[in-house]
Amino acid sequence: MYRTHNCGELRISDSEKEVSLCGWVHKPRDKGFMVWVDLRDRYGITQLIFDEQRSTKKLLEKAKGLGREFVIKISGKVIERSSKNPNIPTGDIEILVSDLEILNKSQTPPFTIENNTDGGEELRMKYRYLDIRRSPIKEKLIFRHKVSSEIRKYLTKLNFIDVETPYLIKSTPEGARDFVVPSRMNQGEFYALPQSPQTFKQLLMVGGIDRYFQIVKCFRDEDLRADRQPEFTQIDCEMSFVNQEEVLKTFEGLVKHLLSAIKKVSIEKFPRITYMEAMSKYGCDKPDIRFGMELGELNDVSKHKDFTVFNTAELIIGIAVPNGNSFTRKEIDNYTSWVRRPQIGALGMVYVRCNDDGSFKSSVDKFYNQEDLSNWAKITNAKNGDLILILSGKKHEVRAQMSALRLEIAENINLRNPEEFAPLWVTDFPLLEWDEESKKYHAMHHPFTSPKIEDIKLLETNPKEVKANAYDLVLNGNEIGGGSIRIHDKNIQSLMFKYLGFSKEESESQFGFLMNAFEYGAPPHGGIALGLDRLVAILDGSESIKDYIAFPKNNSGKDIMIDAPSALNKEQLEELCLALKEQSE
Repeated sequence: MYRTHNCGELRISDSEKEVSLCGWVHKPRDKGFMVWVDLRDRYGITQLIFDEQRSTKKLLEKAKGLGREFVIKISGKVIERSSKNPNIPTGDIEILVSDLEILNKSQTPPFTIENNTDGGEELRMKYRYLDIRRSPIKEKLIFRHKVSSEIRKYLTKLNFIDVETPYLIKSTPEGARDFVVPSRMNQGEFYALPQSPQTFKQLLMVGGIDRYFQIVKCFRDEDLRADRQPEFTQIDCEMSFVNQEEVLKTFEGLVKHLLSAIKKVSIEKFPRITYMEAMSKYGCDKPDIRFGMELGELNDVSKHKDFTVFNTAELIIGIAVPNGNSFTRKEIDNYTSWVRRPQIGALGMVYVRCNDDGSFKSSVDKFYNQEDLSNWAKITNAKNGDLILILSGKKHEVRAQMSALRLEIAENINLRNPEEFAPLWVTDFPLLEWDEESKKYHAMHHPFTSPKIEDIKLLETNPKEVKANAYDLVLNGNEIGGGSIRIHDKNIQSLMFKYLGFSKEESESQFGFLMNAFEYGAPPHGGIALGLDRLVAILDGSESIKDYIAFPKNNSGKDIMIDAPSALNKEQLEELCLALKEQSE
């Protein structure tokens, strides 16, 4: 037996026990006549002691040769520490070592295996197996496991069945770019890796499974950012014989359960707003409602003066920053520069100081009087001591700009508390959105989303006004899930394909298997997919998902540890019919 205990479980009550431990040398300290070693494993750290009075000369010399990250096995007696360490659970004891076996030596690590390391992100990703030994990363992976376990327990209790679906599927033109896999046995043909098990879970409903879930890998070949990876994990779910209300209640319950079980937080309110309300009040469809600063539309009270910037704008909106009148002019100018950055794209910003005496001072006093500014304050709900910030321009652009500014300011004045949780549902999305580049409609969610029954007639006359029977789950300003009631009628699905620009032949070629299934008694069904990586990160107070993934890719989509993606050799390419034919001279 390698070990009788782990390095995190021994206490003062275990004194005088003979034990065996295994782990990595976290830190050796050689005082000449005495050697202390902190031994680390997944469970914690235990201090070992070797001294010339109680240890053999050979054992003491062997201990002096230990380096950081050596893998060792020790046997010895648990004794009380003379100098206790209250910062670790094992801080009252140490092991007087009687036997030491070096199981494997280690080179000096390229960065320190400490909570606060000296390794940069790229270096730590190259040696990810070493980074995982650090407590911050290890604890995040353990936290992810706890969340996954609670999800499985909750869904299983509600009669959901965990069913695996294929990873090698057919490429479809909808959504993001597919990762494709060449087939050796069917030369010149390709599989795609799934962006979602969408059609398979619908087929499971046709198959009578009734309630399905899967914690599943999905793949999208798209640009990366802090909360996006080329491969990611979904909590994928589907239910039969349900309406939207039943789906929302089920997964509202899941989020409440996770917050209670994992974070010991009780959530009573779970508000719902429509897509149009979200865009009007917050400028985006995934609003952070932990704080106010709702957008106020100022068109009606701003276009009556000779201020050309406002008079020519399609939309004028403002927000009230709580206690923002304390901002210096330099701070306001910095925010003006911030919104002018290419990533935001605003042309400028107007500000109004709401003084404690009820008066106003603005950057446009030349054009607007105190009554005008008072009207702006009423619409933005500004109070004495606040600061009103105003942007103007094209509708869709200025809302996105103000939404970004709202979040930036809230972050800077500490209104986005990671230990506070504010979930909500966003409903009634448009079914279709117009794409100027392709000059055709695209499904806002996916082509299997059911339109609101009362809006189906508008598909022929006014498709942009059709509402989807769709919903997004938002937590702390992040979309953590999205779903819909699906189309289960072949005729409606055919109509949907038509308005998405599919010919009859194309829809049959791409989705004929699903259309055929609908002819064999497809039940009404709906579901949702939640992003596990993002959900876990937010529950743990972070918005970056990388540290919650054991082996993540960098911002270029590369795994620099194993050097992937990488080139194939000529023989492999030829076998897959991918080799370029050499040009004849």
